[in-house]
Amino acid sequence: MKVTTAQLPALPDEDRVLVTDHGVIVLDGATAHDPAMPAAREYVDTLGAELRSRIDRPGDLRGILAGAIAATADHLQLHSGGAPSSTVALLRVCDNIAEILTLGDSPVIVGRADNGFDIVTDTRLNDLNLPESTRYRNRLASGTGYDETHRGLLRVLQRKQLEHRNQAGGYWIAETEPDAAYHAVTARYPVESVPWVVLATDGAASSLPPLETSWPDIAKMDTTGLRQLLERGRRWEADRDPDGQIQPRSKRHDDMTIAVALP
Repeated sequence: MKVTTAQLPALPDEDRVLVTDHGVIVLDGATAHDPAMPAAREYVDTLGAELRSRIDRPGDLRGILAGAIAATADHLQLHSGGAPSSTVALLRVCDNIAEILTLGDSPVIVGRADNGFDIVTDTRLNDLNLPESTRYRNRLASGTGYDETHRGLLRVLQRKQLEHRNQAGGYWIAETEPDAAYHAVTARYPVESVPWVVLATDGAASSLPPLETSWPDIAKMDTTGLRQLLERGRRWEADRDPDGQIQPRSKRHDDMTIAVALP
């Protein structure tokens, strides 16, 4: 498997991408808008190391993720409800099967032999449609910018999201509860039917539509091309939409991570 990656960090730099003999791991730690909430940097570093040590082993990807979450929570002495969290996107290629797992809003795009593609994604957090989320986006679209009211709305939104975390009818994410892994979105493909796979964090994926670049085009890019693509996305945010009016988003710049795998 050939894997090409690129990253463009922002503050607080909570994306991670790791590559093993048979796997690709992409993590996107949740930014703590509330100062009382812990940062996710140490969490994604630990979870990434645990996944890297496990992903090439035999076994279901959900079980592998569950074990990694449990080990991370134990190592960092975390407790549910106030712990950092992270999205997880995994690809493993073994025994002529490409296995996909995604937990949270980091999509995995799977190329098909007919030149089309499938998007394996988890929309459950967005599907909550919390009023605080709608309000902050509407405010940005009206031109208010990233003011103190915006930051206050994000703090309230994060607390509301926490009430729905890792429970039925809510959304599932890597935090302290290993069972969350068994609610991940998964897919399996014969390797011969998959010419390419792209894994991205939402910071990268959401920056691409204004650039009018297709996933099949991205799958052909080398490291330099991927880096230049992310830089174009960052410039568009900074120059064309610095206040999030065209494309409302929680912060002006998010971490951007993308990986292209050719099984």
